[in-house]
Amino acid sequence: ADSEGPVIAATDYMRTYAEQIRAFMPHGRSYKVLGTDGFGRSDSRAKLREFFEVNRYFVTIAALKSLADAGSIDVSLMAQAIEKYGIQTEATNPLYA
Repeated sequence: ADSEGPVIAATDYMRTYAEQIRAFMPHGRSYKVLGTDGFGRSDSRAKLREFFEVNRYFVTIAALKSLADAGSIDVSLMAQAIEKYGIQTEATNPLYA
C-alpha cells in the first residue's frame, strides 16, 4: 500500500490465476496480468512464454505502457523498448492464434 506505480503479474498459468489478486489491489493502482492461456503450443517453457507474450520483454513492455498511461514516462521509451526487443506490434493475439 505504501508503494506507487503499476503492478505487473506474469504467470505460466492462465491469466485468471493472477486475476484473483485484482480485488485486493489498492484503489487506483494499475494492475496488468500476463498469462499462458493454453498448452501444447511450445516444446519448452521459454518458447511457451514467448508465444503467450509473458517473457521478460513483454513484462517490460507492459510496465512501460502502464507508466506511460499514467504519465510517469514518455511513450517514446516504450517505443524504443518495442524496437530494441523486436516486438511485433501487429501480431495476432496468442489467445486467438
